[in-house]
Amino acid sequence: MTQQPDPRTAAPLLPSLRTRVLRRVLVPLAAIWLMGTLASVLVANTFTQRAFDRALLDDASAIAASVRAGSQDLEFTLSPREIRTLLFDQVETVYFAVLRADGSLLAGNAQLPMEALADGEAYRFQDIRYRGQALRAVRLRMDAQAPFEVLTAQTVRARSAMLRSALLYALAPQLALLALLAWWLRRGVQRELQPLGQLQEALAQRDARDLTPLALPPAGTRDLQRLAAAVNDLLARVATGVRAQHEFAGNVAHELRTPLAGIRAQADYALAQAEPAVWREQLAGVLHSEARASHLVDQLLALALADEAQNAMPLVPVALDALVQDCVLRFLARADAQQVDLGARGLDEACQVRAQPLLLEGILNNLVDNALRYGRPPDGTPAQVTLALAREGDEVLLCVLDNGAGLAPGQYQSLRQRWVRGDAGERLGQGAGLGLGIVGRYAQLLGTTLQLHPGPDGRGLAACLRLPVV
Repeated sequence: MTQQPDPRTAAPLLPSLRTRVLRRVLVPLAAIWLMGTLASVLVANTFTQRAFDRALLDDASAIAASVRAGSQDLEFTLSPREIRTLLFDQVETVYFAVLRADGSLLAGNAQLPMEALADGEAYRFQDIRYRGQALRAVRLRMDAQAPFEVLTAQTVRARSAMLRSALLYALAPQLALLALLAWWLRRGVQRELQPLGQLQEALAQRDARDLTPLALPPAGTRDLQRLAAAVNDLLARVATGVRAQHEFAGNVAHELRTPLAGIRAQADYALAQAEPAVWREQLAGVLHSEARASHLVDQLLALALADEAQNAMPLVPVALDALVQDCVLRFLARADAQQVDLGARGLDEACQVRAQPLLLEGILNNLVDNALRYGRPPDGTPAQVTLALAREGDEVLLCVLDNGAGLAPGQYQSLRQRWVRGDAGERLGQGAGLGLGIVGRYAQLLGTTLQLHPGPDGRGLAACLRLPVV
């Protein structure tokens, strides 16, 4: 036999609600926050790089201003000292070159590996490597009387340091704020979920037999109030069901005890006698008591089926006229034996209703059984039981009529309840008061109600219900 795991033991294997809420909030928030920070840093870095590039282009323009056309060749007018002063930088190392139109070196470093400019291109920025260093360079074309080009390049230590500083100064405060927000959210979520924990603790410590309502938490959210109210509603329904089961079991025990005790007494009496006639008489009594007990058990099973069949029996088109005809044929032999005139009317036209065949059959069986049991006239006139169908617009009125003594005015409502017997049942000592209760429950499952009122001309009982026509 496989042992079921204890839910309280298995619970720590799953993340808590607090952890899930924090994860759902902080992870997307941290991702969006980080992406926003990186985007801001990249935008700032882009504008910073443009500023550095503009300074590099200004250096190239300043060098180009120092190149003049001589009588035979271009002349570079800056001395080495002036070049160092012009290109001085405390952090970066700066290189330059001035090239004639044929590509030969006029001044500067001859081996700066830069690509040639395209036609019509005035300048171009490039990332190159020179002497094992990463450099940012610009190539500038000067279209003067004697064309030439100026190349300037510098290391990128300041640029890299600025990017690292921007990332550090942007991410560090953001991470600190995110940590502070996580701490604040954790405290807030824990405080908000505390009433839920109290509700869980109250349920965990409650005895299984204790179905009294829970005390609603004074604090918390509207959702928590609704959850507590839903739990109390569930407890109330369970308590109602338990009370109904206890009452049901007690009533069953009470009702079955009488026929079973009668069977035992008759059997004991028959065993103590030697006359076959006495045995036959007692066996007939045993048979009668057994039939009563069997009928009661069948009705109890029908009630159990009705309580469980609310969502399991869909409504379908049913030929009501054929169902009524079958019911008459089924009870005809019993009616003849009891000298009851059993018949039907309104079966001339086909009639289809939206219902459930099993429920309709159960309704007819119980109503006809009640009419045959209790529908005898008190004045000795012949008993009549009629099943009648009448079309009324989009509905069909189904009735079981008898010409018996009928009901007292106060019993039309009370007889719909379970375990309530009418005057005829009490007088005859028959039934357990379940028949009309079963019919009422079946009618409820069919979406209609059982109506009890006096029969035609105020005599007997008419049990009716309305069904929609297909």
